[in-house]
Amino acid sequence: MPTFIIKESGAEVNRIVASAEFVADNYEEYELVPVSAEEKNAEGRAWRDSELERTDIMSQTPDWPNRDDWLTYRTTLRDWPSTSDFPDTRPNDPDYVDPETAE
Repeated sequence: MPTFIIKESGAEVNRIVASAEFVADNYEEYELVPVSAEEKNAEGRAWRDSELERTDIMSQTPDWPNRDDWLTYRTTLRDWPSTSDFPDTRPNDPDYVDPETAE
């Protein structure tokens, strides 16, 4: 989630981590804090590592439903940092449902 500088009369009064929608609805003056490439890469790797940890049980259980799809997802996660999509486009897990198409 992004970090925003909350301002009053042009001066910084606070920093918050919140959705852009929340900030726009609740504050008149604000500014998005830019994220460095190193921070984006670190966030991407942390998310990837948490996904690998979350799916460990699936890869270790031979009769897990759709196990082959989960193994493919884990391979995609491991390869993701070396792709041009990293860190901006995260891989979708096999249970992912697109909110726009519901597929």
